[in-house]
Amino acid sequence: MNVEYSINEIKRISSSMFKKNFFGVFHGSISARIEHNQFVINKKDAIFDGLSNDDLTLLYSKKDYRWNDASIDSDIHLNIYKNIGEAKYICYAMPPYLTAYSIDHVSIEPKDYFGFMKFDNIFVYDIKQFDDWYERAPSEIARFMIEKNTNVMVIKGYGVYVYERTAYDLAKTVALLENSCKLLYYAKSFN
Repeated sequence: MNVEYSINEIKRISSSMFKKNFFGVFHGSISARIEHNQFVINKKDAIFDGLSNDDLTLLYSKKDYRWNDASIDSDIHLNIYKNIGEAKYICYAMPPYLTAYSIDHVSIEPKDYFGFMKFDNIFVYDIKQFDDWYERAPSEIARFMIEKNTNVMVIKGYGVYVYERTAYDLAKTVALLENSCKLLYYAKSFN
């Protein structure tokens, strides 16, 4: 995949996702696979609204000095890329309705047309303890996606990891999930 094209896609999509409140000011991650052993990802101090080339770093599976500036989620992205061939773009997002809905539910069953057509019943993964999550996350997330044969992992009170083949599909998947959870919330509040 062309590095410049991937960087431009990440910058374009991350700005849209930031404006929809899927990423926080310093919260979230987005990456694109360049080759089988390299990917570009945001740096840990990146602000997602208006990413520049300086906010991104090219990482190889063999760790070097660039990993020091990279997103805290870099190991998670690397492990997904290493284990799931069809993953071309990955993001970690924390959309507010989806994250809030995940706190009190064990699954998400979209009732709106677009959510229903795209997703089955989505299991909400409970990490149980927060203390060692970042040590466990790289292996647990990739293993969950492989075992459940899914490109979406909703994590209770934490957010969602998604991989897709295009940046457009990545943003669309997160948007559909967030919209379904928002509509479930509104439907419940009207009853």
